Amino acid sequence: MAATPHQQEIDMTDPVLTFIENGVGRIRLNRPRAIHALTPEMCVAIIDALLGWAKDDSVVAVMIDHLPAPDGDPKLSRGFCAGGDIALIANSAKTDCVEAERFFSIEYRMNHLLFVYEKPIVAFMDGIVMGGGVGLSLPARYRVATERTTFAMPETGIGLFPDVGGGWYLPRLPGRVGAWLAATGARIDGADCAAVGIATHYMPSEALDAVKARILTNPWDLTLVLDAASAQPPASKLVASRADIDRLFASDTAEEIVAALEADGGEWAQKQLSTLRTKSPQTIKVALRQLVEGAAKSSFADNMAMEYGIACAVIRRPDFVEGVRAVIVDKDNAPRWNPATLEEVSDAMIDAIFEPLPADKGWTPLPEVADA
Repeated sequence: MAATPHQQEIDMTDPVLTFIENGVGRIRLNRPRAIHALTPEMCVAIIDALLGWAKDDSVVAVMIDHLPAPDGDPKLSRGFCAGGDIALIANSAKTDCVEAERFFSIEYRMNHLLFVYEKPIVAFMDGIVMGGGVGLSLPARYRVATERTTFAMPETGIGLFPDVGGGWYLPRLPGRVGAWLAATGARIDGADCAAVGIATHYMPSEALDAVKARILTNPWDLTLVLDAASAQPPASKLVASRADIDRLFASDTAEEIVAALEADGGEWAQKQLSTLRTKSPQTIKVALRQLVEGAAKSSFADNMAMEYGIACAVIRRPDFVEGVRAVIVDKDNAPRWNPATLEEVSDAMIDAIFEPLPADKGWTPLPEVADA
């Protein structure tokens, strides 16, 4: 018989809490001061819990959310998960990259396990959902957005790329929404997420506690509970921009997108141009190529193996460490990208980043789900 929360030893200081409650496997992120950013240890804890629950017939479903901030402090109540431990990755990238590669390998195994998991998972995407938070929530069968949801894959702004499955999810969004999100790092809200299928349900944040309580009362009716609680989202600003997105981001070539934006000359196009000029030229091209390659993959595992190879290459390029310095460490927001322009980023450079790793260095799924 599975232990109840009262029978389990739960350390409330742990960065992620995993326990069983009334037939529901609970994954609760608990690093509010870091907007619940994932560490390797958090990913391992989530993997261990999921593997255990997969074999436990008492576990009917899995629920992923974050704990409220202590005393409701608004400064600590901003999000679901803002990403991964960028400081760890950047510090490792300055040396031998070993710890960074270990983090990517573990995190991508967690992403894949969530994607192939047989029991239903619901992720409550309440607040900031970026980078690693996207990789934690998008594999879930049910994804709940609220008026507080802010979704983005902002990696091109720090010389990285939209990983954790971005190569699979983004090209499968309607039209050219994925290419626009990947290249610009645009932030969208909960209504936008519902409009393009990133979220399966939309509801007011004030309803979440009651919805979770109903799920815990009867997890067998998870779908019915979520459907009954769903609300009509506000009008989507993304939908209002879809024609421009599909027309101006139609190309898979960065220079052609820039040319289209320059030729358009409208206010929206000028805003996108200004945004793109702040991003790493190298990783804009990497992201666009990643989406083309990911769209052609027949399995999520193949996509993650590709992304692991890209990650191992990109962290060895100068833009990642420089991007982290400019945006996260020094916060001067004045990165010196190398190469500095799209034209200087050669096809050969991008080809090298996408070169598959040797078999003995490549990424593989967890042995328990390797055939899934």
